Amino acid sequence: MRILFFFFFVFSAALVAHAQDDFLAQQYYSDGEFSKAQVFYERLVAQNPRRSDYAENLVRCYQQQEKYAEAEEFLSERIANGNPYPTIFIDLGYNYRLQQKMEEAEEYYKKALASIEKNPNYGYGVGIGFQRYAVLDYALRAYERAMELNPQLDYNFQMAQIYGEQGNVEKMFTSYLQLLRSGRYSKANVLGKVNDFISEDPAYINNNILKKILIQKAQKSPDILWNELLSWLFVQQKQYGSAFNQEKGIYRRTEGATMERIENLGSIALDDNAISEAQEIYKYILKNSPDSIIRLNAQLNLIDIDLRNADDKKLSELNTLFQELITTYGYKTQSLQLQVAYANFLTFRRGESETAITILKKSLQLPLAKYGEAYLKMALADILVFDQKFNEALIYFSQIQKSLKNDVLGQDARFKIAQTSFYKGDFEWALIQLKVLRGSTSQLIANDAMQLSLLISDNSLEDSTQTALKKYAKADLLAYQNKTKEAISTLEGILQNHKGEKIEDEALLRQGQLLEKEGDYEGANFNYLKIIEFYGDDILADDAHFSMAEVFRKQLNKPQKAMYHYERILYNYQDSYFFPQARKNFRLLRGDSIN
Repeated sequence: MRILFFFFFVFSAALVAHAQDDFLAQQYYSDGEFSKAQVFYERLVAQNPRRSDYAENLVRCYQQQEKYAEAEEFLSERIANGNPYPTIFIDLGYNYRLQQKMEEAEEYYKKALASIEKNPNYGYGVGIGFQRYAVLDYALRAYERAMELNPQLDYNFQMAQIYGEQGNVEKMFTSYLQLLRSGRYSKANVLGKVNDFISEDPAYINNNILKKILIQKAQKSPDILWNELLSWLFVQQKQYGSAFNQEKGIYRRTEGATMERIENLGSIALDDNAISEAQEIYKYILKNSPDSIIRLNAQLNLIDIDLRNADDKKLSELNTLFQELITTYGYKTQSLQLQVAYANFLTFRRGESETAITILKKSLQLPLAKYGEAYLKMALADILVFDQKFNEALIYFSQIQKSLKNDVLGQDARFKIAQTSFYKGDFEWALIQLKVLRGSTSQLIANDAMQLSLLISDNSLEDSTQTALKKYAKADLLAYQNKTKEAISTLEGILQNHKGEKIEDEALLRQGQLLEKEGDYEGANFNYLKIIEFYGDDILADDAHFSMAEVFRKQLNKPQKAMYHYERILYNYQDSYFFPQARKNFRLLRGDSIN
């Protein structure tokens, strides 16, 4: 028993000693103390001769200390031990290269390549070995030769990366496209790599190279893959009309198999405010799709476009069109989007909320799935808030929140509970809901929750009666009801009667946003500038800079002034929600190539 205990003790001590040596070797190596790391790696290699990581780090320790002779002796001994893995020739060649002995380096690089002749499967390891030391030409030769000897091997991905590092963009694109053609890599993965080398600018040289390659391939081969990729490139360049031409060709060649790609293109164009292109796309869908629901969705998108600048005459025409669509499609579960769209139109554009409520309550009597029911209840509750029927709205929002607790729709419902409570003056209950939402999986919901929470808490401390906060809530509700001028006037009352109070910057920002909506861009910028000047260290300063930059960029066509305010966010507000978009817009205005 004592003997067993003795051996167990010795074995345990050895394990502890090995672990300690391993830790110290890594620590000294990471700290750049290579002479100390060398001592431990020499011991570890002696104890574990098959551990390649120990051997590699020992060689690096020698090389960092310019002990090239020791590195050469160590590597040569391992080669002499018989049947070495071919990458060790690369290690020894690189050791010669560090000494500017290029002939000797080439000799061992060629030995590594020669191993592929015997076994093409060495191609990957040898190629990676060369890449590790940035010996890129030899890495390419390794991959190419292995693929020649065994056509089943595919190293186009590695070769494409090397071509990219070398700046050989044409060969890089060709390799990536070959990968797509082979079907061995996902389109998303490969296009993600390609996207790193193009920009939104159609005149950018890399974009033209890719376009040329794709056109040549499309002319030589009938594969619709090339048309799909041309469409993708045009979308990156925001040339939606050109992308649409490609998509129409694809649709015809697939004999109308699906409209999904054209639908997606329409959505992208509309989101990017490419209105004329979006209209053309949706009209095409309306004319050519055999699916009635797809045609309905296209019609609803066309209505949304018409509503952007609709006068009373246009609103009357659209009301007639909605009624015709309701007659055609009826009250069915397949056409819920029509019922909701018409209800929103009646409420927010015609002020006929009672009719809208009747429509949606009728729709709720249909046999609905959980998400369909939640979708209708959310729309109905939004209209009830518009109608100031807060308690009934809260019932519907609460039902959605309980039914879809872990879903973004459920989190959105909880935020609307807080917002509705805010409108009705129940600030304490609103804060309880907002506290939960700060950890929302949706960054937008979490950001909105934080903003509203701070608005309530900051303006409840110094004013126990919450007078100004109640006025602000009233203004916010008026804005929601599209009573923009009344909302602006109510906020002006806050600015006149509550000067110097915490709510002043909130009122300035909200009024600025509403002035933008009314087309008073100079007035909006006046508000944003006051926030920057008087509340530059507070939480809304980045909002003001971003809003001001957007007005200068989009409405007033003053790019230099827009750049100034984007730049302030980049330098002073790195944690801002607006930071990523500010950086992108700043670089676009500066003329950078943006991926």
